[in-house]
Amino acid sequence: MELDFDIATKKRKFDACEIVVNDHHDDQQVTSMENLPIDVILDIFSRLPITSLVQFKFVSKPWRAIAEDPHVLRNHVNDTPRDPCLILHCDFPIRNELCFADLSARKDDKEVIVSKFRTPFVHNLPEFVVAGSCNGLLCLSDSLYNDAMYIYNPFTRDYMEIPKSIKFSDQEVVFGFGFNPKTKQYKVIKIIYYRNSNTNSRTRRIVYPKSDVQVFTLGTNSWRSLGKSPYQLIRSPSEALVNGILHFVSKPRRYFPARKIVAFDLNDEQFREVAKPDCGGLNKCNFQLALLNGCLAAAVYGNYGKLEIWIMKKYNVKESWVKEYNIGAYMPKGLKQNYSDRPLKIWKSSSNARAVRVICQLETGEILLEYKSRALVSYDPKKNKFKNLDFQGMPNWFQTVVHEGSLNWIDTLK
Repeated sequence: MELDFDIATKKRKFDACEIVVNDHHDDQQVTSMENLPIDVILDIFSRLPITSLVQFKFVSKPWRAIAEDPHVLRNHVNDTPRDPCLILHCDFPIRNELCFADLSARKDDKEVIVSKFRTPFVHNLPEFVVAGSCNGLLCLSDSLYNDAMYIYNPFTRDYMEIPKSIKFSDQEVVFGFGFNPKTKQYKVIKIIYYRNSNTNSRTRRIVYPKSDVQVFTLGTNSWRSLGKSPYQLIRSPSEALVNGILHFVSKPRRYFPARKIVAFDLNDEQFREVAKPDCGGLNKCNFQLALLNGCLAAAVYGNYGKLEIWIMKKYNVKESWVKEYNIGAYMPKGLKQNYSDRPLKIWKSSSNARAVRVICQLETGEILLEYKSRALVSYDPKKNKFKNLDFQGMPNWFQTVVHEGSLNWIDTLK
């Protein structure tokens, strides 16, 4: 199912619901909803899933105004607990696609249906990576490093192209995208590692000795350079934004194999190291950062697909790290054991080379896991049980991004 929010006709279909919009009946009889106090109406709309808000925009002009009210948009993003939307980024077999699954439908025992977005700038950005998701906005970057970047709300189809930044002939880029709650500004960060084009490498491992940290603040018209990066980071976008601070994992060094948790504060634009516990799995080499219940979390990979999940209960307090979950090995039913038919671009992504990846924590307390970029599984830590999540329309290969579906745009939260 494809979602196209252009109003080309007066009759639209969303999921299984058909909504008829009649422009000649704006003076129709007032509904019982419109008889309610405005505070109650706004509160109701703030609690609705994003798919319902999109549908209500086409019922009538008054309902559209309520759905787009700044109070509704702010509360919908910040205050209402619900299972997230999942953006499924599929870059196989030919052209990149963005799909979504609204997990809040599971709460009412409804079938979750995966739908496709029609990206309005697809011809300018046929192949891309999702550099980040924040407050209903996606940051997309050209995966061929032609330097095109877009900020995009897939539910409203609003988008803006970001100006091009300095580009080097031989480079690798680490992305970050987030919102600074203190200044009410969105920022995109590019940490570029590069080398001279005439550098001769006699080793099989390519080394990028130089770096440049670049920041773009939405609302401005140019990038700013912060100079050299103090850390060599894993080539993967930040997966944990906590209170306006992006988090990354450093590369292991030859004689110091333990990886570091590196934070970049969007307020003062400084890198800092986040302390890890003195003992336990976080001192091992391989772990992934995530956001669980608003807290910084780290999933430590053990042997045979086992996981330890550590959570920092109080941010930047070393003693607050707790090993919260031990997740045993699991293989979703029907999932192939080999990578022989794995798409090249997904295979090359460092974050997807792992067998399992932690996505988020659901309202029920279950942990959502992605296996080999091919399957979604929920894990119930109370019952120690796994459940395969098979949604109608799910692509064969995908990368999962947690997304707060919203009608929000860049200036909504100011």
